[in-house]
Amino acid sequence: MDTKETGRIENKGHNIVVLEKTVHDGTTELTPEAFTGKLRVSKPDVHAVGIPAVVSSIEHAWKWMSAGDAVRTMFKINQKGGFDCPGCAWPDPDDERSALGEYCENGMKAIAEEATNKRLTADFFKKHSVQELSTWTDYALGKSGRLTEPMILRGGNYEPISWAEAFKFIASELNALGSPDEAIFYTSGRASNEAAFLYQLFIREYGTNNLPDCSNMCHESSGKGLSATLGLGKGSVTLDDFNHSELIIVMGQNPGTNHPRMLSALEKCKENGGKIIAINPLPEAGLMNFTNPQSPLKILKGGTKLADMFLQVKINGDVALLKAMMFLMLEAEKIAPNSVFDHDFIKNKTAGFDEFIADLATQNYAELVAASGVPEPLVREAAQMCIAKKRIIVCWAMGLTQHKNAVGNVQEIVNLLLLRGSIGIKGGGTCPVRGHSNVQGDRTMGIWEAAPDKFLDKIRDVVGFEPPRKHGYDVVAAIRAMYDGLGKVFFALGGNFISATPDTEFTAEALRRTNLTVHVSTKLNRSHLIHGKNALILPCLGRTEVDTQASGEQFVTCENSMGVVQMSRGLLQPCSTNLMSETAIVCYLAAATLGEKSKVDWSAMHTNYDNARDLIAKVIGGFDNFNEKVRRPEGFYLPNPPREQQFSNTNTQKANFSINPVPKWSLKHGEYMMMTIRSHDQFNTTIYGMDDRYRGIFNERRVILMNAKDMVTEGVKANDVVDLFGYYNGVSREARQFIVVPYDIPLGDVATYFPEANTLIPIDSFADKSKTPTSKSVVITMKKA
Repeated sequence: MDTKETGRIENKGHNIVVLEKTVHDGTTELTPEAFTGKLRVSKPDVHAVGIPAVVSSIEHAWKWMSAGDAVRTMFKINQKGGFDCPGCAWPDPDDERSALGEYCENGMKAIAEEATNKRLTADFFKKHSVQELSTWTDYALGKSGRLTEPMILRGGNYEPISWAEAFKFIASELNALGSPDEAIFYTSGRASNEAAFLYQLFIREYGTNNLPDCSNMCHESSGKGLSATLGLGKGSVTLDDFNHSELIIVMGQNPGTNHPRMLSALEKCKENGGKIIAINPLPEAGLMNFTNPQSPLKILKGGTKLADMFLQVKINGDVALLKAMMFLMLEAEKIAPNSVFDHDFIKNKTAGFDEFIADLATQNYAELVAASGVPEPLVREAAQMCIAKKRIIVCWAMGLTQHKNAVGNVQEIVNLLLLRGSIGIKGGGTCPVRGHSNVQGDRTMGIWEAAPDKFLDKIRDVVGFEPPRKHGYDVVAAIRAMYDGLGKVFFALGGNFISATPDTEFTAEALRRTNLTVHVSTKLNRSHLIHGKNALILPCLGRTEVDTQASGEQFVTCENSMGVVQMSRGLLQPCSTNLMSETAIVCYLAAATLGEKSKVDWSAMHTNYDNARDLIAKVIGGFDNFNEKVRRPEGFYLPNPPREQQFSNTNTQKANFSINPVPKWSLKHGEYMMMTIRSHDQFNTTIYGMDDRYRGIFNERRVILMNAKDMVTEGVKANDVVDLFGYYNGVSREARQFIVVPYDIPLGDVATYFPEANTLIPIDSFADKSKTPTSKSVVITMKKA
C-alpha cells in the first residue's frame, strides 16, 4: 500500500525506524518495530538545576556548536550589550549580572539549536523529498541544520529561489486575492519589536487585521482577565518585587523546565524570609528544590528548599481552591473585622466588592475543597498564610490559561490579591509568566487581530492611511477560515504552526486547502511539510547573529515578561550570506506588495532600524525617545498603571472584583481529564532531545502519565501500550500507541506531551472570551493497543 505521509519515527542509533504511516484511505499503520522497550523510567528528580543542568548545557553547546561560538555566546546571552535569549521571556536583573553567565540549561539548548554548525543546502532538499522528510520526527527535523537560502516547493521537493523572485511570487499571490481578508499573517513570539511593528503596519496597510499569533494559544486568557479587572493585560510586578515579597504563590507552572532563571528569584525570596506555595497537579522538581549552579556553597549544601507548601490540585481545580481559601479568609474577617481585608484599598481603589462577597458567602466550603482535590487541612493552612502576609505575588502560566474557564482562573487570582490590597505595592502583585522571549512585545507592537481603535487611530494620524477596523482572525478562527476556503494565503513570521495548534489533523487539512503557505524560519520544522498548493521557506537571521544593513550593524529590541524593553545585538557571523533579517524580509515584502502607493518608506525602515524605532515612538505610548532610552544598558520600563494602583482603563475606572463560577466536571466511568505538558528537553514546539530528566522519563515522548490506582481500575500496567480517544461535539479523535507510565498525579487526571497529543484537542473547544484552545482539559478514554 502506497504511503501519502507519515506520522512518527524514532532514532535508534544511526537508523531511522518508521513507527507509523498514514495511507491513502487515512488509516494509520504501525510497524512491528514500533515499541521495543526502549523507554526508561526512573524516580523523578526532587532538585532542579544544579550540576546536571550545567553538564547538560555544556553537552548541548559542544555537541551542536563550534567551541569558539559556544564560549562567546555563553558570556553574551542576556548580558548588557549582548543578545536576548531566544527562549523564555523571564527578565534580567536590573543591576549587575552574573559574570558566570545569565542563562539557564534550556536557554543554552535554544542557543545550540540556533547556532548549530550544521547547514541545510540545496543538495539536502534535492536528496530528501517532502514526503520523506514527513517521516522524520520533530527532533530529527530540528537537528538537521540551519536553513541557508530561500526555497520554493516544486514537485515533491524544495529547491532554491532568489529573494527577488520569492517576494515577487508572494506579492503576486497576495494581490490576486479577492479580498485582503483572504490572507492570514501569523506571528511567533520570537519576532523583535521592530519586525513585529513593521509587520502589522504592512498587513494593515495591505487591508486586513488577520493577525493571529502564538499568544492566542497561551496567555490570551491572562490578557483578557487582567484587562477587565485591572485595566492592563500585563503583570504588575517587577523582578525586584520578588526580593521583597512575603509570599509567592506559583500556580499551573513548571519553572524548572520552562523558566529556570525564575528559580533564582524564588531563592532570593526565601533568603529574605518569604514563603512559597506551589499549586500544580504534578509535583515538579522546579517547584520543590533549587540548586543554584553559580553558588558552590549551595551545591555542597544540597540547594534551597523552595515550596513551603505543595497543593496538588486536580486539573482545573484552581477556582475551587482559590474560592475555598477566600471563604476561610472571609470567615476570619467576620470574626475579627478589619484584620484580613484591606478595606481602605477596597473602598478607594476597587469596584464590585459587595457583590463578590455576597456570592462568596453562598459557596459550600466542603464542595469547594472536594472539587479542588486538595486535602482540607492544607487548604486551611494556605488560607492562613494568605491572611498572615500582605506582600503577595501570584505567578501563573498555561496550567491556568488553557481551560474553558481560563479567564475566570486569572480573575479569581485578582480577587484574592484585591482582598489583601496586594496589587501595586512593593513585593505584591500579578505575575503571568510569559513563554517566548518577545511574545509580550509583539502584542505591544500591535500584533493583535482585535487592536483597539485608539491604536488604529494613531496609525492613521501618524502614518497617513486608514487601517481596517473589522476584527481579524485569531488562531482558531484562522484555522477554520483556511478549512472553509476563506483563508487562501498563510504567511508565518516564525513559529511551527502545525505543531503549536490544536486538532492536528483538522489544522493540517486546513493548511493543505490554501493556495500558498510561507514560513520565515531559521530551522526546518513540521510546518514546512504541511503546505498549501504552493509553499516557500524564507530563511532569516537568528538572535545570535550579526545583523548588518546598509547603514551598518543593527540591533533589535525585545520586551520581557515584566515590561522592560532592552536591546539585543547578535555577535556570531551569519550561517549563510543568503539570509535576511526578519525586519528586512517584512520591508521587502511590503514594498513588493504595496508598491508606490504605500505611505511608508520601507527602504528606510530596514536600512537603519533607528528609523523604525522613531516611527514606533510616534505611534505607541511609552516609547517616547525610544532610540535614546533603549541604548541604556539596562533598557527601560514601559508604563504600568496597576503597578501604581491606577486602574482607570477598566469600565469602572477602578480595579474590579469579579464573580467566576466553579467549573463543573462530571467524568463517566473510564473517562480521564488529560492535560498536555512539555518535557524537559523541549521549549514550546522545539524538541531538544528525547528525555524528561526531572520527571525521570527517558528515550520516549509518546507516554501517558497516570495515577497508579487509575491504572488498576483501567486494567493496565506500567509499559502497557494504549490508544487514546476523545469525543467532542459529535467528532471522534484518536492518538494511538502511548506507553503508560505510573506517576504522582491526581486520580482521574492524566498527562501527555505536546505536540504528540495535540490531535486530541478539539478545534471547537476553547476558553470563553479569549478563545485559547483547552489544551489542559481534554476528556479522553483509552484502551489497550
